[in-house]
Amino acid sequence: MSEEIKSHAKVVVIGGGIAGCSTLYHLTQEGWTDVVLVERDELTSGSTWHAAAQVTQFGGNQTMIGLKRHSIDLYRKLAADPEHPISYHITGGMRTAYTQDQIDTYKHYVGMAKSMGVEMEFIDAAEAGRRHPLIKTDGLLGAWWDPLDGDIDPAGLTFALARKAREAGAKVYRFNPVEDITRKPNGEFIVHTAKGDITCEMVVNATGYRVNEVGRMLGVEHPVTSMEHMYFLTDTIPELEVMDKRVPIIRDPGDDFYSRQEKNGLLVGVYEQGCKTFGMRGIDPHFTQALCPSDLDRCLDNMERIFERMPCLTETGIHTVVNGPITYTIDGMPLIGPVPGVPNAFCAIGLRAGIGEGGGHGKILAELMVHGESEWDAWCLDPRRFTQYANTEHTCIKAIEDYQNEFHYHLPHEHRPGARLARTTPLYPVLDTKNAAWGVVNGWERALFFKPDADFVDEHGYRFTPTQKVVAQEIANVRENVGLMEVSGFNRYEIKGEGATAFLDRMVCGNLPKKVGKVGLCYLLNEKGHVLAEATIAKLDEEHYWYGSAAAAEWHDRDWLNAYKPDTVSLTEMTSSHTILVVAGPKSRELLQSLSPRCDWSKEAMPWMSVQEKTLGHAKMMAMSVSFSGELAYELHIPNEQLYLAWKLITEAGDPFGLGLFGLYATESMRLEKGYRHWKADLIYERNPLESCLDRFVNLNKPDFVGKTALLEEQARGPKKLFVSLEVDSEIAPAHSGDSIYCGDKLIGSVTSGGYGHRVEKNLAYAFVDPEFVEIGTELSIDLLGEMRPVKVIEPGQYDPENALVRG
Repeated sequence: MSEEIKSHAKVVVIGGGIAGCSTLYHLTQEGWTDVVLVERDELTSGSTWHAAAQVTQFGGNQTMIGLKRHSIDLYRKLAADPEHPISYHITGGMRTAYTQDQIDTYKHYVGMAKSMGVEMEFIDAAEAGRRHPLIKTDGLLGAWWDPLDGDIDPAGLTFALARKAREAGAKVYRFNPVEDITRKPNGEFIVHTAKGDITCEMVVNATGYRVNEVGRMLGVEHPVTSMEHMYFLTDTIPELEVMDKRVPIIRDPGDDFYSRQEKNGLLVGVYEQGCKTFGMRGIDPHFTQALCPSDLDRCLDNMERIFERMPCLTETGIHTVVNGPITYTIDGMPLIGPVPGVPNAFCAIGLRAGIGEGGGHGKILAELMVHGESEWDAWCLDPRRFTQYANTEHTCIKAIEDYQNEFHYHLPHEHRPGARLARTTPLYPVLDTKNAAWGVVNGWERALFFKPDADFVDEHGYRFTPTQKVVAQEIANVRENVGLMEVSGFNRYEIKGEGATAFLDRMVCGNLPKKVGKVGLCYLLNEKGHVLAEATIAKLDEEHYWYGSAAAAEWHDRDWLNAYKPDTVSLTEMTSSHTILVVAGPKSRELLQSLSPRCDWSKEAMPWMSVQEKTLGHAKMMAMSVSFSGELAYELHIPNEQLYLAWKLITEAGDPFGLGLFGLYATESMRLEKGYRHWKADLIYERNPLESCLDRFVNLNKPDFVGKTALLEEQARGPKKLFVSLEVDSEIAPAHSGDSIYCGDKLIGSVTSGGYGHRVEKNLAYAFVDPEFVEIGTELSIDLLGEMRPVKVIEPGQYDPENALVRG
């Protein structure tokens, strides 16, 4: 008898693997029970059933640590159900280190984990050998130890989540493929399934390696692809038979493998360099609970080295090889959150480590859907962090690169070479001849600094590197003469039409620029009263504005503005049509005036925080007297067809003024000295603007703005944390995001960003700390690469605190 399905639901989740079942479960935990899950086959029949299913606390940032710890706590609870127990082994696990950079990386992550209440440690090579007697420690310098590392039965876990969701009122319809998704005029979705149509308010794509089959139904192409991944299971190993406990998990960057115990043998997974994508030409609709053909030959190079590390493998047989698809994104992190440009559509896709993280993924997505934000700022997972450049081919190149570097974690400022040049301006080849060292911001190539010679190498690590001296020279020239920087990919919208002023005034928590020709720095809050976005808003005319924000915020801000924008107001995207040239330094005005005989660049004619259309030679542009460096500076917003012209005019006229080039590294240093924030580092939706010490940008006397009611409630409650500036007593390394801050033995906060301030000659950091520790001069400590170093609370904006320089 055919199963009768509901015709209406609040939410339809598509996909019955760990992502879909976790989302369904967590939606019920948040109080939404009118929710449905549909699966084309049996639950777990995609990638979930063959997962190696390791569960670790390791995370590359605080959000990832938090969601993984939530997963472990949830899995322990589910596994302990006496009626439906799940096989779950917590054995501890280690990540081996062979270089000083790896040691620094692990010690940083251990310190960051402490800020999330998670205890891990770094152990030496001898201790690593004691904890795992089957490995040889030759060449090891130590290992990062996670005491709660382990493995779980993936099918048992997924079925447990589905069962708990059903007990709370959710419905699960198996063997029911989705055939199409359409949309009604009122915005509701109709999910057309083999067993009938379901109308819903929200839809979730949690379809694993079939992600883009459903994505196309919604009119989007998700930057997710699949890689074939192999692990093998050994016969019984005598040494394991006689042990009274299971050996810990190993993850090894030297030999690109992981290993854990499976019964009395080992499960060994390999990340081979000759890896292979899956499903690029489509996926057989009958590929369920299926595997790819075994192909251990492409792992032979790894196997030889793995056998040297674990000699017991040379004396046992291999009884099973598993080769199945797992999904990857461009940066290896999943996509959890709103589908870009499709209101009320969400996704939980690209789950490379779905079992280990799946509990946390479901929690975050459910909280975003129900409350509009999660416990932890989830920008690192937000699908909108990738924009139009992220096509399938780009994603595949990055997926291969990430697969080949599975246990080689990104170092600070490291930009890997795969799929580069996705977005460039007409100046890219020009700056390349100037020895620009390139990084990537939202796909755009941006100059980090300019190498003193073509052979100079930008070393990456957690400590200060020789690049610091090069950056210091760039900053010195900006301070003494004039510097020129291209800012590619700056997010820019033209907003105009009847009601534009009222619309923007409602969106920002402070004041819009009132006069035509003025510029203001504004903050947008979410409905919870927390910081969502930072924008530079320029008033070009009555009901006519330019809105500018971080390059990475392009689709994030667009979706938020469109959710509130009235039909009478237009929003035109201008990110790809214009590029900024920043001219900064005490001689910047003189240089620009020399090229503008009919324009007046004087302080009186163009004061700080103003905007005017200007002409340099015969190049037209929109010029703003604003500064992110703390020096007298101008942003020149130039149509790309005249970008090279403007560049040529400025550089040819620049020699008498001491013109030099500078890049992103220099800007980062200078903004720390000025007390300026970085979006999604210092500005996160875990904090409201009062906790972020942005009081001067908040006008609570306004009749209304998005988030005002919630902000007033939080103001009455008082701050949980407060934002501070710190001076770090270390000549070895800067502070890094997530570093823990202590008062004695008490953990009181964590770093949001840090770096060296060359003009004030101080090692600077920003942090959120407990409110009682914000008094200027308070002495605290920071866990910096495993060592406690003194830090002191200092006045924000150490360089030119009166803003005399930017005012000219």
